[in-house]
Amino acid sequence: MKFERLIPPALLWRLQKKSRAAHETRLFSELYGIFLKPGDLCFDIGANLGNRVRSFVKLGCRVVALEPQAYCFSLLQKEFSGQSDVVLIQQAVGRETGEREIHVSRDHVLSSFSQEFIQQTTASGRFAQSSWNETQMCQMTTMDQLIENYGMPRFVKIDVEGFEPEVVSGLTQAVPALSIEWVPEMPHNARRCIEHLASLGDYEYCVSWAETMKLSAKGWRSKESILRLIDEFAGETFLFGDIYARVRKGEG
Repeated sequence: MKFERLIPPALLWRLQKKSRAAHETRLFSELYGIFLKPGDLCFDIGANLGNRVRSFVKLGCRVVALEPQAYCFSLLQKEFSGQSDVVLIQQAVGRETGEREIHVSRDHVLSSFSQEFIQQTTASGRFAQSSWNETQMCQMTTMDQLIENYGMPRFVKIDVEGFEPEVVSGLTQAVPALSIEWVPEMPHNARRCIEHLASLGDYEYCVSWAETMKLSAKGWRSKESILRLIDEFAGETFLFGDIYARVRKGEG
């Protein structure tokens, strides 16, 4: 602490920010290392400012990162455009190709294509202080189209603020593993994703609570078990997180 008082505040802030970012990247890499090994292909759907992209790169993976927001995409370009194993695409992913309007938030991580997400998370109080005062037209692609263009990914990260079912619906073949954001105000979204995945392959599921970046100690669950969990905690906004799905061994 005495040493920190000798450092100019601006420099101290940058050092602390760098330290936090390094810690975050390490946590992400430990989790994604469960699913990925060097040379594997992964998709980052909703890359935002690239914290997951950094982790995938650290793991030695090939990354296709999609981000529709112009501001976020410009920062991704600044950091990753010179890296041969990173493909950056300024598009969103949905059920079909075309154009769609995104509601842009001052908190860019909350920008969403889903009006229901905005309404439900505002009503619950979780994001009551946020606002979505701008819109932007975005080009859309699909998961199937990405696979046709770049190959089958070993893992897909999907974080699109309530638009997850639309992303998953654009997939007509089982991918080995993926994650979707779980919005407790919208339990039907997670159910739709899981039902669609179940129609494509024999998946098992695990939860990562909040931003812990650790899989639940309860381990992997069946479709029926994860659906019960979603129903049990519907509306419990302090228990948000991500649901990880992987094809059972022997299936892919």
